[in-house]
Amino acid sequence: MYAEFALREAHGVSPMYEWLTLAISDDEQILALLDTVPAPKRQPNLLLGVVGLLGGPVDDPAAFHDFAVANWPAIESELRTRATHTNEAGRCALLLPVLASLPQPLALLEVGAAAGLGLYPDRYSYRYGDHEIGSGGPVLDCALTGTAPPTRLPEVGWRAGLDLNPLDVTDPADVAWLEALIWPEHDHRRDRLRATATIAAADPPTMIRGDLVDDLLDLAARAPADATLVVFHTSVLYQVPAARRVAFAALVRGLPGHWISVEAPDVLTFEKLPPPPGQALHNVLPLDGTPLAWTGGHGQAMTWFA
Repeated sequence: MYAEFALREAHGVSPMYEWLTLAISDDEQILALLDTVPAPKRQPNLLLGVVGLLGGPVDDPAAFHDFAVANWPAIESELRTRATHTNEAGRCALLLPVLASLPQPLALLEVGAAAGLGLYPDRYSYRYGDHEIGSGGPVLDCALTGTAPPTRLPEVGWRAGLDLNPLDVTDPADVAWLEALIWPEHDHRRDRLRATATIAAADPPTMIRGDLVDDLLDLAARAPADATLVVFHTSVLYQVPAARRVAFAALVRGLPGHWISVEAPDVLTFEKLPPPPGQALHNVLPLDGTPLAWTGGHGQAMTWFA
């Protein structure tokens, strides 16, 4: 898991995390400690985020090893109680071409919403190459190929998030956890998090603590009837057992609205996908089950093929 993360996710994106996770993949003592927690709690992003949150070093494998061994009880406690919340507002740049094409206004329901930063696509600005949309909000950059960039922002009339462990965008401790999950060299993402958190905190979203299968229908029923319901999620379902993914997909297909997802191709599978643009891990963007584009993990790029 750690070797694959280094080579497919961190390579070319975070040299520090590539170096560190390759070292962890060959560190028998750290791997033995990870075996003491449930499998979903062993994932690289969670371990690295927890160590960063606790003030540990994530820029040197030897120092990381010493800190992790010396502070394992505290690390283990955090691993067991926390979940990854890569609440990356940059992914709104991936959603925008689809959101702008739907009948307006929209009722947005984000599954796995964390602190809800993805619920404000109408309040951010975007730059697709030389094309810019919006004004006044943080600028989300996306290298878009294969289709023309969108020409308008969506009109959002209702927004709500569903999460097993929702975060409060007005709570500095919750925002600190989101910052700890940002990769070391990504200062632009850290700045973007702070800017988008400020926007969300000024008008906090409705956040519901609940399960994506058990509680989806009740929350969707709250959406206003005169708005187009859009259920969406980005890099969430990899944390959900396969049987629950199937149940969720069946539920969301039955709702009177649209479904947008941004997930890895082994999480939601599709037939006859074209080859991805490069060896790095890419996600797939479909609308209502029809794949449209390959996307970068943090919203930095999108290759349209529909």
